[in-house]
Amino acid sequence: MTAFDVLTMGRIGVDLYPQQVGVGLDEVETFGKYLGGSATNVAVAAARYGRRAAVISRTGQDPFGRFIHTALRGYGVDDRYVTAVEGLPTPVTFCEIFPPDDFPLYFYRWPKAPDLEIYREELDTDAIGEAGVFWVTVTGLSAEPSRTATLAALEARARKDITVLDLDYRPMFWPSREEARRWVQQALPHVTVAVGNLDECETAVGEREPLAAAQALHDFGVSLAVVKQGPKGVLAHDGTTATEVPPVPVTVLNGLGAGDAFGGALCHGLLAGWDIERVMRFANAAGAIVASRLACSDAMPTAAEVTELLADGPREATSA
Repeated sequence: MTAFDVLTMGRIGVDLYPQQVGVGLDEVETFGKYLGGSATNVAVAAARYGRRAAVISRTGQDPFGRFIHTALRGYGVDDRYVTAVEGLPTPVTFCEIFPPDDFPLYFYRWPKAPDLEIYREELDTDAIGEAGVFWVTVTGLSAEPSRTATLAALEARARKDITVLDLDYRPMFWPSREEARRWVQQALPHVTVAVGNLDECETAVGEREPLAAAQALHDFGVSLAVVKQGPKGVLAHDGTTATEVPPVPVTVLNGLGAGDAFGGALCHGLLAGWDIERVMRFANAAGAIVASRLACSDAMPTAAEVTELLADGPREATSA
Protein backbone atom coordinates (compact mmCIF):
# COMPACT_ATOMS: atom_id res chain seq x y z
CA MET A 1 0.00 0.00 0.00
CA THR A 2 1.21 3.46 -0.88
CA ALA A 3 1.59 5.56 2.26
CA PHE A 4 -0.99 8.22 2.97
CA ASP A 5 0.16 11.80 2.60
CA VAL A 6 -2.11 12.87 5.46
CA LEU A 7 -3.61 10.56 8.09
CA THR A 8 -5.76 12.19 10.77
CA MET A 9 -7.31 10.75 13.93
CA GLY A 10 -10.19 12.19 15.92
CA ARG A 11 -13.64 13.72 15.72
CA ILE A 12 -16.17 12.85 13.07
CA GLY A 13 -19.85 13.61 12.79
CA VAL A 14 -22.57 15.47 10.97
CA ASP A 15 -22.83 19.26 10.95
CA LEU A 16 -26.36 20.66 10.71
CA TYR A 17 -25.90 24.30 9.79
CA PRO A 18 -28.78 26.79 9.57
CA GLN A 19 -29.75 28.22 6.22
CA GLN A 20 -30.90 31.40 7.99
CA VAL A 21 -28.19 33.77 9.22
CA GLY A 22 -28.45 36.06 12.22
CA VAL A 23 -31.15 34.14 14.12
CA GLY A 24 -31.06 31.64 16.97
CA LEU A 25 -31.73 27.94 16.54
CA ASP A 26 -35.22 28.46 17.95
CA GLU A 27 -36.02 30.57 14.88
CA VAL A 28 -34.16 28.59 12.21
CA GLU A 29 -36.45 26.93 9.66
CA THR A 30 -34.07 24.87 7.50
CA PHE A 31 -30.66 23.27 7.86
CA GLY A 32 -27.96 21.98 5.56
CA LYS A 33 -26.33 18.62 6.33
CA TYR A 34 -22.54 18.33 6.02
CA LEU A 35 -19.68 16.06 6.99
CA GLY A 36 -18.01 17.43 10.12
CA GLY A 37 -15.46 16.95 12.88
CA SER A 38 -12.13 18.78 13.04
CA ALA A 39 -9.81 15.87 12.23
CA THR A 40 -12.12 14.85 9.40
CA ASN A 41 -12.25 18.35 7.97
CA VAL A 42 -8.44 18.52 7.93
CA ALA A 43 -8.34 15.30 5.90
CA VAL A 44 -10.93 16.68 3.48
CA ALA A 45 -8.97 19.92 3.13
CA ALA A 46 -5.77 18.00 2.36
CA ALA A 47 -7.57 15.86 -0.22
CA ARG A 48 -8.68 19.06 -1.98
CA TYR A 49 -5.01 19.69 -2.76
CA GLY A 50 -4.60 16.24 -4.27
CA ARG A 51 -3.12 14.68 -1.14
CA ARG A 52 -3.86 11.04 -0.39
CA ALA A 53 -5.78 11.39 2.86
CA ALA A 54 -7.50 9.13 5.38
CA VAL A 55 -9.08 9.49 8.81
CA ILE A 56 -9.12 7.19 11.84
CA SER A 57 -12.45 7.52 13.61
CA ARG A 58 -15.73 5.82 14.48
CA THR A 59 -19.41 6.49 13.82
CA GLY A 60 -22.71 5.12 14.99
CA GLN A 61 -24.25 2.20 13.14
CA ASP A 62 -27.01 4.40 11.78
CA PRO A 63 -28.04 6.42 8.71
CA PHE A 64 -25.79 9.35 9.67
CA GLY A 65 -22.89 6.89 9.85
CA ARG A 66 -23.68 5.72 6.34
CA PHE A 67 -23.85 9.34 5.19
CA ILE A 68 -20.35 9.94 6.60
CA HIS A 69 -18.86 7.08 4.56
CA THR A 70 -20.53 8.33 1.40
CA ALA A 71 -19.34 11.89 2.06
CA LEU A 72 -15.76 10.83 2.80
CA ARG A 73 -15.53 8.86 -0.43
CA GLY A 74 -17.09 11.76 -2.30
CA TYR A 75 -14.35 14.08 -1.05
CA GLY A 76 -11.63 11.57 -1.95
CA VAL A 77 -10.82 10.64 1.66
CA ASP A 78 -10.10 6.97 2.42
CA ASP A 79 -12.67 5.63 4.89
CA ARG A 80 -11.14 2.23 5.69
CA TYR A 81 -10.30 3.26 9.28
CA VAL A 82 -13.78 4.62 10.04
CA THR A 83 -15.76 1.88 11.77
CA ALA A 84 -19.17 1.67 13.45
CA VAL A 85 -19.93 1.36 17.16
CA GLU A 86 -23.15 -0.46 17.89
CA GLY A 87 -25.41 1.27 20.40
CA LEU A 88 -23.97 4.79 20.10
CA PRO A 89 -25.42 7.43 17.75
CA THR A 90 -23.33 9.32 15.24
CA PRO A 91 -22.75 12.79 16.73
CA VAL A 92 -24.47 15.83 15.29
CA THR A 93 -23.40 19.43 15.77
CA PHE A 94 -25.56 22.52 15.37
CA CYS A 95 -24.35 26.09 15.15
CA GLU A 96 -25.84 29.55 15.13
CA ILE A 97 -24.46 32.09 12.67
CA PHE A 98 -24.07 35.67 13.82
CA PRO A 99 -21.37 37.20 11.56
CA PRO A 100 -18.71 38.36 11.80
CA ASP A 101 -17.49 36.71 15.00
CA ASP A 102 -20.23 34.90 16.94
CA PHE A 103 -20.85 31.26 16.01
CA PRO A 104 -22.13 29.30 19.04
CA LEU A 105 -21.72 25.54 18.73
CA TYR A 106 -24.02 22.89 20.18
CA PHE A 107 -22.47 19.41 20.28
CA TYR A 108 -24.75 16.39 20.63
CA ARG A 109 -22.29 13.65 21.59
CA TRP A 110 -24.32 11.69 24.16
CA PRO A 111 -24.23 9.25 25.83
CA LYS A 112 -20.75 9.10 24.32
CA ALA A 113 -19.31 9.93 20.93
CA PRO A 114 -18.24 6.88 18.91
CA ASP A 115 -15.00 8.66 17.96
CA LEU A 116 -13.95 8.33 21.61
CA GLU A 117 -14.30 4.54 21.29
CA ILE A 118 -11.10 4.07 19.28
CA TYR A 119 -8.99 1.25 20.76
CA ARG A 120 -5.24 0.92 20.47
CA GLU A 121 -5.61 -2.70 19.33
CA GLU A 122 -7.46 -1.50 16.23
CA LEU A 123 -4.73 0.89 15.06
CA ASP A 124 -2.82 0.28 11.84
CA THR A 125 0.54 1.30 13.27
CA ASP A 126 2.30 0.69 9.94
CA ALA A 127 0.04 3.24 8.21
CA ILE A 128 0.52 5.67 11.11
CA GLY A 129 4.28 5.33 10.92
CA GLU A 130 4.47 5.67 7.15
CA ALA A 131 2.13 8.65 6.63
CA GLY A 132 3.67 11.88 5.45
CA VAL A 133 1.66 13.76 8.10
CA PHE A 134 0.00 12.22 11.13
CA TRP A 135 -2.49 14.62 12.76
CA VAL A 136 -4.21 14.10 16.12
CA THR A 137 -6.36 16.39 18.25
CA VAL A 138 -6.64 17.18 21.93
CA THR A 139 -10.27 16.00 21.93
CA GLY A 140 -8.97 12.49 21.39
CA LEU A 141 -7.26 12.73 24.79
CA SER A 142 -10.44 13.67 26.64
CA ALA A 143 -11.74 10.14 27.38
CA GLU A 144 -10.81 6.47 27.29
CA PRO A 145 -10.19 4.37 25.28
CA SER A 146 -9.42 7.11 22.75
CA ARG A 147 -6.85 8.66 25.10
CA THR A 148 -4.77 5.51 25.31
CA ALA A 149 -5.17 4.90 21.58
CA THR A 150 -4.05 8.44 20.73
CA LEU A 151 -0.96 8.21 22.91
CA ALA A 152 -0.19 4.73 21.54
CA ALA A 153 -0.48 6.04 17.99
CA LEU A 154 1.93 8.86 18.80
CA GLU A 155 4.37 6.42 20.37
CA ALA A 156 4.19 4.23 17.27
CA ARG A 157 4.87 7.30 15.17
CA ALA A 158 8.11 7.84 17.15
CA ARG A 159 8.27 11.61 16.50
CA LYS A 160 8.68 11.13 12.78
CA ASP A 161 8.35 14.45 10.98
CA ILE A 162 5.55 15.59 10.36
CA THR A 163 3.55 14.66 13.50
CA VAL A 164 0.96 17.28 14.47
CA LEU A 165 -1.04 17.91 17.63
CA ASP A 166 -4.04 20.15 17.06
CA LEU A 167 -4.51 21.84 20.45
CA ASP A 168 -8.27 22.03 19.70
CA TYR A 169 -9.43 22.52 23.31
CA ARG A 170 -13.21 22.33 23.78
CA PRO A 171 -14.15 22.99 27.42
CA MET A 172 -17.41 21.01 27.17
CA PHE A 173 -15.41 17.81 26.57
CA TRP A 174 -13.29 18.13 29.74
CA PRO A 175 -13.93 18.27 33.49
CA SER A 176 -11.45 21.15 33.79
CA ARG A 177 -8.75 23.05 31.94
CA GLU A 178 -6.19 21.59 34.34
CA GLU A 179 -7.17 18.03 33.42
CA ALA A 180 -6.86 18.88 29.74
CA ARG A 181 -3.39 20.41 30.34
CA ARG A 182 -2.26 17.25 32.11
CA TRP A 183 -2.98 15.06 29.10
CA VAL A 184 -1.90 17.57 26.45
CA GLN A 185 1.50 17.67 28.15
CA GLN A 186 1.64 13.86 27.94
CA ALA A 187 1.22 14.13 24.17
CA LEU A 188 3.44 17.11 23.35
CA PRO A 189 6.81 15.30 23.66
CA HIS A 190 5.67 12.91 20.89
CA VAL A 191 4.89 15.55 18.24
CA THR A 192 6.96 17.77 15.97
CA VAL A 193 4.28 20.40 15.26
CA ALA A 194 1.70 21.98 17.58
CA VAL A 195 -1.10 24.23 16.33
CA GLY A 196 -3.51 26.26 18.44
CA ASN A 197 -5.05 29.62 19.21
CA LEU A 198 -4.16 31.72 22.25
CA ASP A 199 -6.71 30.09 24.54
CA GLU A 200 -5.64 26.61 23.43
CA CYS A 201 -1.99 27.48 24.02
CA GLU A 202 -2.87 28.68 27.51
CA THR A 203 -4.60 25.36 28.15
CA ALA A 204 -1.63 23.40 26.82
CA VAL A 205 1.31 25.19 28.42
CA GLY A 206 -0.09 27.93 30.66
CA GLU A 207 1.10 30.75 28.39
CA ARG A 208 -1.09 33.14 26.41
CA GLU A 209 1.50 35.61 25.10
CA PRO A 210 2.38 34.24 21.61
CA LEU A 211 6.18 34.13 21.83
CA ALA A 212 6.10 32.77 25.36
CA ALA A 213 3.59 30.11 24.29
CA ALA A 214 5.76 29.11 21.35
CA GLN A 215 8.82 28.83 23.59
CA ALA A 216 6.89 26.73 26.10
CA LEU A 217 5.84 24.38 23.30
CA HIS A 218 9.47 24.12 22.20
CA ASP A 219 10.39 23.23 25.77
CA PHE A 220 8.26 20.10 25.36
CA GLY A 221 10.20 19.15 22.23
CA VAL A 222 7.95 20.64 19.56
CA SER A 223 9.95 21.69 16.48
CA LEU A 224 7.37 24.04 14.94
CA ALA A 225 4.90 26.00 17.08
CA VAL A 226 2.00 27.64 15.24
CA VAL A 227 0.08 30.16 17.35
CA LYS A 228 -3.10 31.64 15.88
CA GLN A 229 -3.64 35.21 17.11
CA GLY A 230 -7.07 36.01 15.69
CA PRO A 231 -7.13 39.50 14.11
CA LYS A 232 -3.32 39.72 14.45
CA GLY A 233 -2.82 36.73 12.17
CA VAL A 234 -0.56 33.80 12.92
CA LEU A 235 2.86 33.35 14.52
CA ALA A 236 5.02 30.40 13.48
CA HIS A 237 8.20 29.70 15.43
CA ASP A 238 10.71 27.01 14.45
CA GLY A 239 12.87 27.34 17.55
CA THR A 240 15.15 30.03 16.17
CA THR A 241 13.00 32.29 13.98
CA ALA A 242 9.52 33.68 14.51
CA THR A 243 7.45 34.59 11.46
CA GLU A 244 4.21 36.54 11.77
CA VAL A 245 1.75 36.75 8.89
CA PRO A 246 -1.38 38.93 9.06
CA PRO A 247 -4.82 37.55 8.23
CA VAL A 248 -6.32 37.76 4.76
CA PRO A 249 -9.28 40.15 4.89
CA VAL A 250 -12.60 38.64 3.81
CA THR A 251 -16.26 39.14 4.62
CA VAL A 252 -16.93 36.46 7.22
CA LEU A 253 -20.06 34.33 6.93
CA ASN A 254 -19.17 31.41 9.21
CA GLY A 255 -15.77 31.24 10.92
CA LEU A 256 -16.13 27.69 12.26
CA GLY A 257 -14.30 25.80 9.51
CA ALA A 258 -11.44 28.25 9.06
CA GLY A 259 -9.12 26.50 11.52
CA ASP A 260 -9.57 23.13 9.83
CA ALA A 261 -8.94 24.70 6.41
CA PHE A 262 -5.79 26.23 7.88
CA GLY A 263 -4.79 22.77 9.12
CA GLY A 264 -5.24 21.03 5.78
CA ALA A 265 -3.31 23.79 4.03
CA LEU A 266 -0.58 23.58 6.67
CA CYS A 267 -0.21 19.86 5.95
CA HIS A 268 -0.04 20.54 2.21
CA GLY A 269 2.59 23.26 2.52
CA LEU A 270 4.79 21.33 4.92
CA LEU A 271 4.67 18.25 2.69
CA ALA A 272 5.61 20.44 -0.28
CA GLY A 273 8.69 21.67 1.59
CA TRP A 274 7.74 25.34 1.36
CA ASP A 275 9.39 27.91 3.60
CA ILE A 276 7.40 28.78 6.71
CA GLU A 277 6.24 32.19 5.52
CA ARG A 278 4.79 30.71 2.33
CA VAL A 279 3.07 27.95 4.31
CA MET A 280 1.50 30.47 6.70
CA ARG A 281 0.30 32.75 3.90
CA PHE A 282 -1.27 29.81 2.06
CA ALA A 283 -2.89 28.45 5.22
CA ASN A 284 -4.23 31.88 6.22
CA ALA A 285 -5.78 32.33 2.79
CA ALA A 286 -7.36 28.86 2.89
CA GLY A 287 -8.89 29.66 6.27
CA ALA A 288 -10.17 32.99 5.00
CA ILE A 289 -11.93 31.36 2.07
CA VAL A 290 -13.78 28.91 4.32
CA ALA A 291 -14.70 31.70 6.75
CA SER A 292 -16.46 33.41 3.84
CA ARG A 293 -18.59 30.31 3.18
CA LEU A 294 -21.34 28.54 5.13
CA ALA A 295 -20.11 24.96 5.52
CA CYS A 296 -16.84 23.40 6.73
CA SER A 297 -15.94 20.27 4.76
CA ASP A 298 -17.93 21.29 1.69
CA ALA A 299 -16.27 24.71 1.72
CA MET A 300 -12.63 23.56 1.63
CA PRO A 301 -10.86 25.35 -1.24
CA THR A 302 -8.71 24.03 -4.05
CA ALA A 303 -5.11 25.16 -4.50
CA ALA A 304 -6.20 27.31 -7.44
CA GLU A 305 -8.74 29.17 -5.27
CA VAL A 306 -6.15 29.85 -2.58
CA THR A 307 -3.59 30.99 -5.14
CA GLU A 308 -6.14 33.32 -6.71
CA LEU A 309 -6.89 34.96 -3.38
CA LEU A 310 -3.19 35.42 -2.67
CA ALA A 311 -2.62 36.90 -6.14
CA ASP A 312 -4.08 40.20 -4.93
CA GLY A 313 -0.53 41.03 -3.77
CA PRO A 314 1.92 40.42 -0.93
CA ARG A 315 0.97 41.29 2.62
CA GLU A 316 3.58 42.25 5.13
CA ALA A 317 5.24 39.48 7.14
CA THR A 318 7.81 39.99 9.86
CA SER A 319 10.60 37.77 11.14
CA ALA A 320 12.50 37.98 14.42
